[in-house]
Amino acid sequence: MPSTRGFYMPAEWTAHRRTWMAWPVADTVLVGTGGPNGGYMAWAAVANAIAAFEPVSMLVPPGGTDLARGYLDPGVEVIEHEIAESWMRDFGPTFVLGPEGALGAIDWQFNGWGGRTFPDNKVDALIARFVAERAGAARFASKLVNEGGAIHVDGEGTVLLTESVQLNANRNPSWTKPEVEHEIHTMLGTRKAIWLKQGLESDCDENGTDGHIDTLACFLKPGLVLAHRQPDPAHPDFDIARENSAVLKATKDAAGRTLEVIEIDAPEQRFKADGAPLSCTYVNFSFVDGGVVLCGFDDPRDGEVVDLFRELFPNRRVVQVPATRIFEGGGGIHCITQQEPLAQS
Repeated sequence: MPSTRGFYMPAEWTAHRRTWMAWPVADTVLVGTGGPNGGYMAWAAVANAIAAFEPVSMLVPPGGTDLARGYLDPGVEVIEHEIAESWMRDFGPTFVLGPEGALGAIDWQFNGWGGRTFPDNKVDALIARFVAERAGAARFASKLVNEGGAIHVDGEGTVLLTESVQLNANRNPSWTKPEVEHEIHTMLGTRKAIWLKQGLESDCDENGTDGHIDTLACFLKPGLVLAHRQPDPAHPDFDIARENSAVLKATKDAAGRTLEVIEIDAPEQRFKADGAPLSCTYVNFSFVDGGVVLCGFDDPRDGEVVDLFRELFPNRRVVQVPATRIFEGGGGIHCITQQEPLAQS
């Protein structure tokens, strides 16, 4: 097992070797604003922004290189491989580091977000294996149905989880909470799990994830958490966000620290063309080497968020990329990226 061999998942702000992504291919991400072109532009904007900081490897469907090259900067590596969805965070491997610079990759059981896209898109369940082999990582297969967007670690033994995901009957119907925690800790080298109850309402619909943690809260450093807040009392997420923040503020991490929580207001409500609400959140960003890539929503709060991150990370360059089009497909910048850490020898 990874943890018994000294493997652990490092915090996302540690050094990266590269970021992995998958080109937009599914109807759910191609039918939004601007049609397929809008989706291609949105994914490429994220890849190109990250490529200014670190290498990016983009999986594209067989025969899709020329199309992707028309949108991607020359420095982005394009790799042809069968894909059915575009959320690399979720079906890609969760990378871990081991002794003497060893690189490992956790291959969770993937069932299409509780059966939403499975078995029709069963090829996505094989992506983690392919990426692990391509990266030269030792593959560790887990028995837990899980997605990369459903976990967040501080690199020092603490992991954030959501009851509505890992404990959902559509994923792990026979698992108890202690059993889930044991498997998570075994795979990630963590020892303290902090559970939030549920996700944003619009992330729990038929096209959602049942409430991934990466739309709710994330570590900014050990002991410091950024949490989504909904300022509108009439909004269905108001009570959910308030309860999540209360749990975090009342919890100690693996090192025994009481968590400090920074709450960040949601942008103004956005909707799909059919009137369905979007679960837009500033929490869903990506750390990159020397920088932070944030979601932007053409919202009055965008500038405030940039200022906050510049204050929090004075030694990192802060970049904001339009993300509403990505959320129309069901997620954000963090959801479409997966960092491969730089092995430390």
